[in-house]
Amino acid sequence: MPAVPVTVAGGSLTPVRGGPRNGREPAEGGAICNLYNHTTPQEALVRLIDGLTDRSGNLAPGSVYPDQMAPIIRNGADGPELVKARWGMPSPRFALKTERDPGVTNVRNLESPHWRRWLGHEHRCLVPLTSFSEPRGKGKGVQWFAPADPGSTLFFAGIETRGWRSVRKVKDGETVDDLYAFLTCPPNAEVAPIHPKAMPVILTRPQEWHAWLDGIPATELQRPLPDGTLTLVEAPV
Repeated sequence: MPAVPVTVAGGSLTPVRGGPRNGREPAEGGAICNLYNHTTPQEALVRLIDGLTDRSGNLAPGSVYPDQMAPIIRNGADGPELVKARWGMPSPRFALKTERDPGVTNVRNLESPHWRRWLGHEHRCLVPLTSFSEPRGKGKGVQWFAPADPGSTLFFAGIETRGWRSVRKVKDGETVDDLYAFLTCPPNAEVAPIHPKAMPVILTRPQEWHAWLDGIPATELQRPLPDGTLTLVEAPV
């Protein structure tokens, strides 16, 4: 049985039940974007950001599900760095019934004290993607979205934290992880018919990427892509 995401404290909390099925068929009207794809070559990512240091090891392209490791670009001690982190920021304590924390994948309410502590420059990150999905409804799978301009480079506007201790899976016990999630906003014209509540915040221009990493107020970039920027596709690109 697939995990069923729920919305808590301005975010999407996705229970993880071990494996790449997670996020494939979220509940209708539930969490958004619990599956995305990235195929941008590692060398291309390094060239996109001036002064970027690659500390990610080997990056395999493909689909990313909640609680999996994936590439992010974050602010390091010596400038921007490309690393791997685990998808799902810490959940609010009140949302957890046990010590296990499956993580929150999407962040909406920037006024929440839970999220405000991670909105500063030191917790900003860019999450590379080439397409993302939204749930079509229970039992109907997902709809994929890709840039209408195939030459576009996309990043989710993300936040991250490092060295977080928690129990993500009971069988693993307590682990120490670098974690990330990304912001959401109202949907644009392409996403709204599929998911009328929200879409991920996506940045497409170098000035936006640098502004985000440099700590521009999050609300200034928490807005949908312009209508016509995305196209609906049947499979990830």
